[in-house]
Amino acid sequence: MKLFRVARPAATSRHVVTTAAQIVAFWATFLWFLPAVVQHLGERLGEASFALPCLGWLGPGLFAFASALGLASAWWMSTRGRGTPLPMATAREFVGSGPYRWLRNPMALAGIAQGVAVGLWRDSPLVVLYATAGGLVWHFVARPPEETDLVARFGEPYLAYR
Repeated sequence: MKLFRVARPAATSRHVVTTAAQIVAFWATFLWFLPAVVQHLGERLGEASFALPCLGWLGPGLFAFASALGLASAWWMSTRGRGTPLPMATAREFVGSGPYRWLRNPMALAGIAQGVAVGLWRDSPLVVLYATAGGLVWHFVARPPEETDLVARFGEPYLAYR
């Protein structure tokens, strides 16, 4: 089974709708359901609170900022890249502009920051740890094969960008 499959040719609107569906599934799973389970586990284990008065605005503020970055990146990938951000329908075109001009994977940064924000918002150090662990898994497990695929598909333009 090939991990990375290029998106089929389709109208930009189809890529945008598919990307939106992926975002809903990702947010529901990794930013709502799993953090709720982790927080419940933390409560059962007697997890200590951060006890910081700024969490009422820091968590939601970070979540809003990270979400804006993630949504902009998803829009850019689906409209400029003619695909989706996920490997099963990855972009047909190399994208090195928009948020990708400054970060190689702004969606990964956004997702990790969103997870940390959810942990702050829920006042759960264990959820912050969950999000940080997710970042490490992305960096050491998901990123290397993704970059190998990008080098194979886009060659010199991607190498120069990297």
